[in-house]
Amino acid sequence: MLNINIICIGKIKEKYLKDAIDEYSKRLSKYCKLFITELPDEKIPDKLYPSLEQAIKEKECNNIINHIKKDSFIIALDLKGKEFTSEDFSKKIEDISMQNSNVTFIIGGSLGLTNDLLNLCNLKICFSKMTFPHQLIRVFLLEQIFRAFKIQNNETYHR
Repeated sequence: MLNINIICIGKIKEKYLKDAIDEYSKRLSKYCKLFITELPDEKIPDKLYPSLEQAIKEKECNNIINHIKKDSFIIALDLKGKEFTSEDFSKKIEDISMQNSNVTFIIGGSLGLTNDLLNLCNLKICFSKMTFPHQLIRVFLLEQIFRAFKIQNNETYHR
């Protein structure tokens, strides 16, 4: 069974998002072993200078790097990443699972990911060119992973 690790910056505070995450986590248990690691986000001051922004990103990203399993296929969610249809994403996950039993998705904090972390990744994906809160992206990711398994198994799911 495929191990899917999601490493993300920040805790989910909103009950409706927690409920959605719990629901998709439950649904995914049929298809994979899911592990979600929430790492603390750094406080961002009102006056943010470029050097401080970089220092915050580096601290968050170094923490992410310390939590990546060494044998994992690493996928970052990044605005400059490749966009997939749900069918193509499903095929990509299936192809990866043929070579690797561990897939790690990374969701950075509100300032994004460092180049050092992005360079460690095997793939960078983008759900949309629009900006969304990273807490909401976690729900999007879980939904798309669930949809990918439904597609792989030729099971019906709303379109």
